[in-house]
Amino acid sequence: METEGTLSPESLDEAREVFEAAGPTAQQVVREAAKAMEFDREEYRERVTSEVVERARNVVFADRLAVTVGSRAEFEAWADEHPDYDVTTLGSPDVDRIAWHAAPFAEAAVAASFQNERKAAVGTLRRQAFGRLYRPRFESGTDGADDSSGAIEQGEFGSGDDEQDRFGDRSDDETDDLSGA
Repeated sequence: METEGTLSPESLDEAREVFEAAGPTAQQVVREAAKAMEFDREEYRERVTSEVVERARNVVFADRLAVTVGSRAEFEAWADEHPDYDVTTLGSPDVDRIAWHAAPFAEAAVAASFQNERKAAVGTLRRQAFGRLYRPRFESGTDGADDSSGAIEQGEFGSGDDEQDRFGDRSDDETDDLSGA
């Protein structure tokens, strides 16, 4: 088993603190990207909205999430050690590798199976973990345990190039399978 990333907040307050702290970095990334695209002041004001910076902050936060990558047996052993966790597993049950992220404060985890494309699986998992475990709680201002209105549907397991794919804004019937990835 291996872990990629460092962020595994023990509390919702810790997660919120890290999320808020990602704001200035996201703003700077967007500013530099706009500069590289040679936006003038008017185009910058018109196109660089708070939604654009918010999406960048989501990516900066999600990219830091600690993801464990291992065999299906290792994942199943972890799940057996955490029987109180609500675990959502995405992808095919017929592949040997799995990546997962657990949010102890939510007693929940998201996992994604994959066969060959580890990098794609980790990226997909981070988007899914953010959309399912963090964003609903950040948006609701509560622990999110009783608020399913902010729940994010399972996202597409594609390359992530489509902006709608960034954080699971697609319906379940549009989901591809990671097994061949």
